[in-house]
Amino acid sequence: MTNSSNAVLAVSAADSQAAIAHFSSSFRFETDCWDVHDALTSGQPGFVLLDVRSPAMYQAAHVPGAINLVRGKIVASRLAEYPAHTLFVTYCAGPHCNGAGKAALALAKLGRPVKIMIGGVTGWLDEGFALTTAGAVG
Repeated sequence: MTNSSNAVLAVSAADSQAAIAHFSSSFRFETDCWDVHDALTSGQPGFVLLDVRSPAMYQAAHVPGAINLVRGKIVASRLAEYPAHTLFVTYCAGPHCNGAGKAALALAKLGRPVKIMIGGVTGWLDEGFALTTAGAVG
């Protein structure tokens, strides 16, 4: 029975099988700051972390281990040094920014495996993780 007394109850929740399919599928497209941090600190993350913000923002502060590669420079020739199966994880400023999604789309169009680190820099800081200024701009 649907109760429209408030916006939460106005639409019934999905059945369990639909919810399992939906939430399981979302993890194929995204990861979070905690899992990225955990993988990076392991020393063998198994992915390339791309900061897709401007070079100036990257230089000011970025996730340790990230490479700066703005969306407009995501082209096949720039990715040639990485094997075709290399997973890329993109991030931008935070939930208010769609740069990570645009970069992920560009990577997918090039046939590259990709996920978004949800939360971006904002999420990284919210988790209590430090940023760095060391590293080269791509």
